[in-house]
Formats: sequence, structure tokens, C-alpha cells
Amino acid sequence: MGMMTYKGYAARIEYSEEDECFVGHIAGIRDVVGFHGDSVSELKTAFEEAVDDYLAVAEKTGRPAQKPYSGNMRLRISPETHARAAMYAEASGKSLNTWVADLLETHTH
Repeated sequence: MGMMTYKGYAARIEYSEEDECFVGHIAGIRDVVGFHGDSVSELKTAFEEAVDDYLAVAEKTGRPAQKPYSGNMRLRISPETHARAAMYAEASGKSLNTWVADLLETHTH
């Protein structure tokens, strides 16, 4: 899957039929930061400018910029799945956390 990223931030992009352009927002943060462009190259430039502006405003105001993701993730899975995953992790000589992180890393590139 292709994804537009810049300085650790990702873009959520849609096409606006009404405006006849691409409209994007920085994904994974509570602040609302939007941008738009008529082409992919314009959209990419607008996204990078939006991230740079967001970080500059945060620095200027002394309010920390939100990080898109903390690196912590909680999963709700069945006890049986949890047990099987733990067994696979142990059999591979890894902690469950490392085993799952390796799986996610492999399958998200």
C-alpha cells in the first residue's frame, strides 16, 4: 500500500468531487491540519508545507506538536490466540512483543 509520509507524519487523502481536487489531513493526531492540491505533486508539496507549518506553530507557541503514534498498541484477542502467539514467539526464541513487532514490520512494508 502506498502512503504519503513526511517527518514521521502520514497523510489521509480523499478526492473532493465538489472541489475537483485532492484533499488531505495529517493522520493520527487530534489537531486538524488540512491541505489540498490539484495533482499528486501539488498535494505532496502541500502536505510537506502543512507538516512544516504545524511544527513551526507548535514551536512558536510552546505547545508540543502531537506525535502521530506513541509506539504502544493494545490488542483485544481471544485467550486461545494469545496462547498460540506466545507459543510461536517462545519457539522462535523471542518475546511475544518482539515476535509481534517483527510480524507487523514484515507485513506493513
